[in-house]
Amino acid sequence: MSELKISTSRFGEVNYSEEDVLTFPRGIPAFEDKHNWILAGSEDSAIKWLQSLDDGDLALPVTSPDAIRPDYNARIPDDELKLIGSAKPSDLALLIVVAIPENAAWNMTANLRAPILINLKTHKAVQVIALNEEYPIRHIVFPEDVREKMKASAQRNGGGN
Repeated sequence: MSELKISTSRFGEVNYSEEDVLTFPRGIPAFEDKHNWILAGSEDSAIKWLQSLDDGDLALPVTSPDAIRPDYNARIPDDELKLIGSAKPSDLALLIVVAIPENAAWNMTANLRAPILINLKTHKAVQVIALNEEYPIRHIVFPEDVREKMKASAQRNGGGN
């Protein structure tokens, strides 16, 4: 197993192996020509980064849906399961993309409507549209009281809007 490297704008040089590569057969919406990705970031952080191997400047923040909504239960269309090669729940993992506004982390949102489905055995992945219409594209992550505290703290420390 050889060690591979990519130079990224967010993490500098990142080492990875072939087993770390997630292949998106049809890319990710808005990045359809980017097929190979890895998860990068701090082991102890709930936020990871889906780092493109096709573009070192492209990384999307992602997290487990359980970190946002412990009751999250996306219903995935059967044809999406076929695309990545499994319908066995034990072979699958979900991630959701988060949007973290610069200088305003308290306004972070999570796209609960379009999770990323990963087959842990084949390392194939796809971003899907969940059948659950109640899940929003921009779910506010933090409750209002937490958002206000984060914003006040940032302003006291000279940051934030």
